[in-house]
Amino acid sequence: MQFEVWAPLADRVTLHCEGATRALERDPDRAGWWSVEATADDGTRYGFALDDGPVLPDPRSRRQPEGPDGPSAVVDHARYAWRAPWAGRALPGAVLYELHVGTYTPEGTLDAAAGRLGHLAELGVTHVELMPLCPFPGRHGWGYEGVSPWAVHEPYGGPEALKRFVDRAHELGLGVVLDVVHNHLGPAGNHLPAFGPYFTETHHTPWGAAVNLDAPGSDEVRGYLVGSALAWLRDYRIDGLRLDAVHALRDTRALHFLEELSAAVDGLAAELGRPLFLIAESDRNDPRLITPRAERGLGVHAQWNDDFHHALHAALTGESQGYYADFARAPFAALAKTLTGGFFYDGTYASFRGRHHGRPLDRTRVAGHRLLGYAQTHDQVGNRARGDRLSAALPPGLLACAATLTLTAPFTPMLFMGEEWAAGTPWQFFTDHTDPALADAVRQGRRREFAAHGWAEDEVPDPQDPATRERSCLDWSEPEREPHARVLAWYRRLIALRREQPDLTGPDLADTKVAYDEEARWLAFRRGDVRVAVNFGPGPAAIPLGTHGARVLAAWTPTQPPGPDGTLHLPGESCAVLTQG
Repeated sequence: MQFEVWAPLADRVTLHCEGATRALERDPDRAGWWSVEATADDGTRYGFALDDGPVLPDPRSRRQPEGPDGPSAVVDHARYAWRAPWAGRALPGAVLYELHVGTYTPEGTLDAAAGRLGHLAELGVTHVELMPLCPFPGRHGWGYEGVSPWAVHEPYGGPEALKRFVDRAHELGLGVVLDVVHNHLGPAGNHLPAFGPYFTETHHTPWGAAVNLDAPGSDEVRGYLVGSALAWLRDYRIDGLRLDAVHALRDTRALHFLEELSAAVDGLAAELGRPLFLIAESDRNDPRLITPRAERGLGVHAQWNDDFHHALHAALTGESQGYYADFARAPFAALAKTLTGGFFYDGTYASFRGRHHGRPLDRTRVAGHRLLGYAQTHDQVGNRARGDRLSAALPPGLLACAATLTLTAPFTPMLFMGEEWAAGTPWQFFTDHTDPALADAVRQGRRREFAAHGWAEDEVPDPQDPATRERSCLDWSEPEREPHARVLAWYRRLIALRREQPDLTGPDLADTKVAYDEEARWLAFRRGDVRVAVNFGPGPAAIPLGTHGARVLAAWTPTQPPGPDGTLHLPGESCAVLTQG
């Protein structure tokens, strides 16, 4: 087989393969590239030495069986016999479920997670969104400090286990989305700078020098990242990618990296004959991100919408610190604005940023499914000092209200694992760094961060303590007992309603009409013939729906239809979905 590597600064490159060495030759047609033919099979270990230096893993390694610092291994993707025929599953109408492989089950492997996919099929979600799978030092971690962006973390099971997971998901009719990180790589096990200008001091990010997207050598770096993205979609039959923190991608070129990536993904979708999509995490509130390329946008297919989360969280909890401040002033008004306009910050002043932020979304042109709505995510739970979920502070009725708004809003809904049964387990920040200095730096940094917000040092879990990860694993006995079973049944009913009521998956953001009472703490909205009402207050609320003859499709507590005056009498901490049709 042919081994090749981009190493533009090297004078000599040597392949070390199963105890033998071979010199690579410069590629006359591709500047900076080196290649050589050598005998190798699936599993063959190898690495590259630059100018007689240490043997390093392949930047495009498909497998790191001994971790990020060990040798690479050849992966023959053709060896896997796919079981499930799969035509793909598009994003419109989807319900996503964010899942962390290392804590979804106590075993923390892809095979163990695949064994629990039947639960998700019964729940009714359409796609599983896996948090990052690229290799990182140690066994356990969130995955956002991964390296080797073409490989699968070996403790999770490696490449074959990911294929078995995807195959099982597809057998159950579930699409698979993978979270990928292009804005930085982890500090440990990152050997890319030895090979070439993968990073640039031209720009800086919270993680240091930026990934080189626009400085000399950036053509190859962009090709490296695009190639990695396409490999997940092609070689593993992944259905979509979630792009981490795209606002941290520093790119001044006329053709933005995201536009280049979206064009490549759309091209692969046409080649494969199945839908593929990109979902970005962005805090810029810039509609151009999700505007099609033909309309001079970047062509990303959807984005996370933190504004909806922040408004909902403030309304549920009353929290007003940090970035919740603007939402907490009038949380129901904030909810109404996001439900009808997509963004809360649409060019308005953001006190947390000390400046105006965002720009308006044209809701007559942007389909609602291009925004993801959620009550909880790995970030919004795990980046709290104790990793506490909403279920740690709210009664089941308010959790049901949060579920109702998430699953009936005009966005693509996303759930965070365990949310569907009000999991009693926290989800905390945990690491398993093998470098003692790095481990201590992360530990102390975490404590300093939360000390600034008034948390005592002993209240912040030690990320390196194995017990922190163990506490974060889901308890699979909970769904069988109350109050978890009732909450789970409510989520199942709401997701079923999305299938039964076409208005709940309609693309028209402008179709949503909202009414609310800030003091009484209720909110109601209409999407076509469907009416949704939530009462966050402790006592009953009289909600003027303005409709007579509506029937109740689902209610958290027994609720009568509106009377002749069109008023819905909704018990405290309760919710209902009705239809006029």
